[in-house]
Amino acid sequence: MASSISINSISPYSKYLRCNRNYCLSASAALRGAINFPVKCSSSSNLSCERSCRFGIVRASCTEEVVDDHEFDNVERKVLRVGLICGGPSAERGISLNSARSVLDNIQGDDLHVSCYYIDSNLNAFAISTAQVYSNTPADFDFKLESLAQGFRSLSEFTEHLASSVDIVFPVIHGRFGEDGGIQELLERSNIPFVGTGSTQCQKAFDKYDASLELDRQGFVTVPNFLIQGNETDESGLSKWFEQNLLDIKSGKVVVKPTRAGSSIGVSVAYGVSDSLTKANRVISEGIDDKVLIEIFLEGGSEFTAIVLDVGSGFDCQPVVLLPTEVELQSHGAVDVSEKDAIFNYRRKYLPTRQVAYHTPPRFSMDVISKIREGASLLFQRLGLRDFARIDGWVLPPSTKASTSAGNKFGRTDSGTVIFTDINLISGMEQTSFLFQQASKVGFSHSNILRTIIQHACLRFPDLLSHNIISCPSKRRSKSSSVTEEFIKQYKKVYVIFGGDTSERQVSLMSGTNVWLNLRASDDLEVTPCLLAPAMSYTDVSDSAKQEVDEKFKTVWTLPYSLLLRHTTEEVLDACLEAIEPNRAALTSRLRNQVMDDLTRGLRNHSWFNGFDISDELPKKFSLEQWVKLAKESQATVFIAVHGGIGEDGTLQSLLEAEGVPYTGPGTMASKTCMDKVATSLALQHLTDFGVLTINKDVKKKEDLLKMSISDLWLDLKSKLHCDTLCVKPARDGCSTGVARLCCEGDLAFYVNVLQDCLPRIPPNSLSKAHGMIEMPNPPPELLIFEPFVETDDIVVASKSRNENAHNLHWKGDSRWVEVTVGVVGKRGSMRSLTPSVTVKESGGILSLEEKFQGGTGINLTPPPPSIMSSAALERCKKRIELIANTLQLEGFSRIDAFVHADTGEVLIIEVNTVPGMTPSTVLIHQALSEQPPLYPQQFFRTLLDLASERSM
Repeated sequence: MASSISINSISPYSKYLRCNRNYCLSASAALRGAINFPVKCSSSSNLSCERSCRFGIVRASCTEEVVDDHEFDNVERKVLRVGLICGGPSAERGISLNSARSVLDNIQGDDLHVSCYYIDSNLNAFAISTAQVYSNTPADFDFKLESLAQGFRSLSEFTEHLASSVDIVFPVIHGRFGEDGGIQELLERSNIPFVGTGSTQCQKAFDKYDASLELDRQGFVTVPNFLIQGNETDESGLSKWFEQNLLDIKSGKVVVKPTRAGSSIGVSVAYGVSDSLTKANRVISEGIDDKVLIEIFLEGGSEFTAIVLDVGSGFDCQPVVLLPTEVELQSHGAVDVSEKDAIFNYRRKYLPTRQVAYHTPPRFSMDVISKIREGASLLFQRLGLRDFARIDGWVLPPSTKASTSAGNKFGRTDSGTVIFTDINLISGMEQTSFLFQQASKVGFSHSNILRTIIQHACLRFPDLLSHNIISCPSKRRSKSSSVTEEFIKQYKKVYVIFGGDTSERQVSLMSGTNVWLNLRASDDLEVTPCLLAPAMSYTDVSDSAKQEVDEKFKTVWTLPYSLLLRHTTEEVLDACLEAIEPNRAALTSRLRNQVMDDLTRGLRNHSWFNGFDISDELPKKFSLEQWVKLAKESQATVFIAVHGGIGEDGTLQSLLEAEGVPYTGPGTMASKTCMDKVATSLALQHLTDFGVLTINKDVKKKEDLLKMSISDLWLDLKSKLHCDTLCVKPARDGCSTGVARLCCEGDLAFYVNVLQDCLPRIPPNSLSKAHGMIEMPNPPPELLIFEPFVETDDIVVASKSRNENAHNLHWKGDSRWVEVTVGVVGKRGSMRSLTPSVTVKESGGILSLEEKFQGGTGINLTPPPPSIMSSAALERCKKRIELIANTLQLEGFSRIDAFVHADTGEVLIIEVNTVPGMTPSTVLIHQALSEQPPLYPQQFFRTLLDLASERSM
């Protein structure tokens, strides 16, 4: 039976259906090829010529119907064209870009083609190449859109293009316009099929206040709240609300949050009526939202999140809740202990530090877990959600006020009260997101769960009957499948190792996960992720003492699929220990079987579902020595993704060489040299006449710094280095760990105190020059380098207004020096430079770990814009980078950071990273995509692996 779609005629996005730009940006012919706009419409007996669109292509009718998907059996399969839309106007557009990148990596295949689209902060739409999706941030390519993307004059024109070019849309816009019904209404108006919940249902579920009212009507326990709208400051009403909820009007603790913003954006803790109104007005004045919710602070509760997957047919909704995840906020060190108002905010959600830990399944009682799964399923049905969603909430102890006043409402258990608070219509889809964490626990790989979601959405549209994609194209990696051991032996073994002891271990986890996922796409590889776990806690151990620890005491864990998808190495290690603990393992197995049974009851009715492809395996623990021997016996190639420590100082390389095990990256001696920044400078100082310069350095022992007079030390350093501003960095660490700009004696004193107190990080803006969070090495370094801070002119990527010309990149260029980072790839003696990337700092003078590795922050311009560096200077720069690489005897791949003179191409070396970051947003990906032809991530990492296999020992 056909179902009509209700559209809100007074939607706030209606005005964008008209032409909202005065021009249409055209792409180059080469980019048109990259974007690959289809020019033919698939034909089938079900097609009806609904209308002719601007591109001259007849569109099929997309009226939703209940479809018996067994009809797929007798229909020839055709390639499904998916339109992936990311970006949007909210502060979450950087995360949206990460999600789109992850989806793109995991759904493309012979039976499914992806076209990519981007919505900017002004709701302008662009067709972008798949290469642009790998940009670190929207700012990475926003200013390039005019030359590198197909722009649309209006959203109406955009939907006309979608109607002719894709079969179904997969929106991955988080927050406003993506989850509030905006993009859904746009697609519904043009009868374009899409994945996910409809516009009307999105509008209700996304608004936290409306959703709370609906949950209350549906009989669920809710959090008491008070709504503030626009300029209506109802201090009297808020005071009464405080009193009704037994909160002190001067100091009562509450949470202030926008009603229509995701990822805890704009959320803060307030005390009393006055503070609440101040923070609510701040949310409104900053334009985050004009509706703000005041909620009581849920003391003593535990937060959770649950993914819901619909496995029904057509409109027969059959939601199954996967294994929920418990969110545990943590405090480590003096800096974090002071955070009494800790909430699960944007930073904690997306930056992999130890400020939060996740437990899947949660450490709740069985009755609470059952109540969460039952309640989330009911909510999914009653709110009219579709395909998939993420539902968040809290579990409160029985003694809390909210628990005792819940009455007979849904959520009460003997062990506590379950409260649902947030509905996420488009859950985050980054590589280690809750969607993939929970899905992998019950047998779904990334590809399998995403394709299952897409295929389920197709069931609502009869015109998509012939597009029967395979949910899991390959099941060979699952040991639970029917693949024989003899067949498995044909695969080339690869061990991806990451983790370690250094402060870069979380970035190492991100790198290792990304490498593992990309290499898994190769049908001839059997890829095993391996965690290098710390041998002991080094918090209070000196660097020299740490070196005395025998390497045989270090351990390596080989990991099953589901245990790797964590945000920190500590979480991964805890998950390994939990997995082999009998009681916890039994509980997990019991819950997994329950969920898989629920899923099977629905999925077995779909002919397109090809089964689960992740088996239930246990992690295995080895000493480092045993693991190296295992690699030798398996004839494996080791992909090293351990940043810093034994991963970069030559230790791991030496152990592998001794057993004849091939590995990625430079050899032992080159690694040892590059790890030591002083040794690197000494090895290159003879290249001055070739345009390769080094920075003067003064090395100090930490113990000497703690004894010296700060005043005398400051004057001594300024005199020796002939400068007024210094840069301090650990002698044998990298990636911005412990790197700070010192502008005065007070800055030096503060830094030395941080070393003395062994603080894990320096809070933002603690020094005289504005800066972001500075992560510190753990343990504190024994040797520190002081060098002149090289002044470069700020490169500013400004937001473009309609009246500006095509350029929004501003650089005075007075000093003529710019900072670049460059990847080098190849065999020893013949290393080749990739296209350099100009580094743009968003705060202060030092790039933070976030700016380097966290999607949503940081800007890299690849290649350097001609307005900054001419093509001739760029070529001279690349030649000098190659000279540096070959002088240092690098091989495989590395990354070189340097200052480059924009006119002469002279290179002032900063450091060489022999195990560079390999996260999804690394500049190495951008640079590989700038090659001709472009090297996409899967090809790039396979190239690096093949170089390792061919290396000369």
